[in-house]
Amino acid sequence: MVARANWKGHLRLSLVSCAVGLYPAVSSSRELKCHTINRETGNRLKQLMVDSVTGDTVERDDQVKGCEIAKDELVPIEDDELSEIALESTHTINIEAFCRREEVDERYLDKPYYLAAEDKVSREAFAVIRDAMKKKGMAGLGRIVIYKRERVVLLEPYGKGLLATLLRYQDEVRSPTAYFEDMPDGDPTAEMRALAEELIARSTKKFDPSKFEDRYEEALIALVKGKAPKPAKGKGKARSGAASSGNVVNLMEALRRSIDSEKGGVPEKSDGKKEPKRDAAKRPRSRTASDRIRKAA
Repeated sequence: MVARANWKGHLRLSLVSCAVGLYPAVSSSRELKCHTINRETGNRLKQLMVDSVTGDTVERDDQVKGCEIAKDELVPIEDDELSEIALESTHTINIEAFCRREEVDERYLDKPYYLAAEDKVSREAFAVIRDAMKKKGMAGLGRIVIYKRERVVLLEPYGKGLLATLLRYQDEVRSPTAYFEDMPDGDPTAEMRALAEELIARSTKKFDPSKFEDRYEEALIALVKGKAPKPAKGKGKARSGAASSGNVVNLMEALRRSIDSEKGGVPEKSDGKKEPKRDAAKRPRSRTASDRIRKAA
């Protein structure tokens, strides 16, 4: 089932315009949903908005945005007032400039969306913009108002559509200087670098996101299974993590043992004795968290 559009409007390049929809490219929802509950009753708790001075509960109709102009001094802003200052980017993504994709610092990338033509009439104009960008190897820069805030958006061809990535503003990206200035340059030996390079070469594979799973959620699901009411069948043992590689005496030994591990050999301990190989536990994969929990019932 196709997700609902987060935003609908028009994509415009000079005089070329077409109707488009913005759809989420990622999901932030976890498989297993957890809520805050009353420890005594087990009932879910609900959140109330409370006046910070009077302590009274404030209903939704009486809640309004307030902008702080000084300490403890807030100016109320109504929704209709926000509508009056609506920008063109509220309904139209106007491509203002183009750049090479590799010129965009990865730190500025925030959240990706799919941008697609909304109707048959718009498909031709949309395809013209998409294919021209692909032919020139360029990404477009525009603006969009989403969630009541104007954001800069990076547009790049992606399959039959466009990938629209919201960008952070410059003042939102911190300089790395304060974090890296005290980092020592280090002086690794040629042998150390050679071992590290060999390890990288042996571990180089094509990126496959299916190989990475949320191990914390898997452990949480196992915990929920263990605590959920079920017939007495005997409880399975908790899944253990990856086998430990043992104590590492120094960086050189760590590199050598990593190479041995990649070769499929048996790494040696620091005393020269062979360390027995241990197999990592295999993890069963189920469709959803609820499926996994029901299997225990």
